[in-house]
Amino acid sequence: MDDERLRGETPSLSLREAIRAARMEAAERSGVIVELRDATLARLSMLNELLDPVFAQVPLEHVDLFDRGLMPGEIPRLFIDMVAHVTLARDRRTYRFLQDTRSGRHVLAESTNPNDIVDAVTRYIARRLIAREQAMVSVGTPPEIEAAVPHPAAHHPVAAPPAPAEARRGSALPFLLGLVLGALAMAAFATLYPEIIDRLLPP
Repeated sequence: MDDERLRGETPSLSLREAIRAARMEAAERSGVIVELRDATLARLSMLNELLDPVFAQVPLEHVDLFDRGLMPGEIPRLFIDMVAHVTLARDRRTYRFLQDTRSGRHVLAESTNPNDIVDAVTRYIARRLIAREQAMVSVGTPPEIEAAVPHPAAHHPVAAPPAPAEARRGSALPFLLGLVLGALAMAAFATLYPEIIDRLLPP
């Protein structure tokens, strides 16, 4: 009896009304997400401005090491270079300075005070600069220093290597051949003209 009465009653909430309510909840959540994202971007923009004097001191020849930029998205990030960035924790108040390495992501600094993050980023930049300088030194001596150092061969010229035996034999062969041909010519001349030879020879 009770089952028949329950089956005859009209549901208090239709599916159409439930969908409308779900859409309103999603819109409210989206609005909250947008507000939180805007707040995150505002905090990261402030941090980016605090870092301007630090990056202004980076030598021009090392500027290519860093690629600073504020990237909006589902999780806004302030990139320092290709492997390090700053983002906010879930409380939207704590800054997190992160670095991606081969062994995973590491937290370099974490604080609610943006000045602490500026100091951490400054130390990170200094380490990157020193690492590049050491890499340049390990590769080799700079060209200007190498040009200033006299080469030992400049004061001690190397003597020409002795000619090989084949070259010496090759130069003597024409000389011997000339002697033989000269002797044959003299013998032929003496055979054909003996009277001339008699006149040339002393009595």
